[in-house]
Amino acid sequence: SAKIAFIEAAIEHGVLLFGNFTLKSGRQSPYFFNAGLLYSSSLLSTTAQAYAKVLSSSRIPDFDVLFGPAYKGISLAAVSAVSLYQQTGKDIGYCYNRKEKKDHGEGGTMVGAPLKGRIVIIDDVLTSGKAIREAIDIL
Repeated sequence: SAKIAFIEAAIEHGVLLFGNFTLKSGRQSPYFFNAGLLYSSSLLSTTAQAYAKVLSSSRIPDFDVLFGPAYKGISLAAVSAVSLYQQTGKDIGYCYNRKEKKDHGEGGTMVGAPLKGRIVIIDDVLTSGKAIREAIDIL
């Protein structure tokens, strides 16, 4: 399955590590997931297929946009939107935020699809929920 392939690839490439880790939140964890190591096309593809499989087969209601918080959520939202389209034919938008407001070009802090309808936030990890709360405040 896509989920097992993702976990196996994450372990094989050192993205998912087991041991004793102190997370950004200060919590202790027996594992660490380093999404910064998802930098090859094969790893991104495997990750996107797993994310898309979960999105299409879970109890998540129909949605219109994937939102990827800066920075690691950006590529995850983009590749997951593509994979979801390839798996299901569902054409959804994706959007992300900039941490710094841009005053030139299109400007602003948001890039991508308009934030309309139902939005799913997609990010690399969830520990304390701080990043998700910040994303909700942006939306």
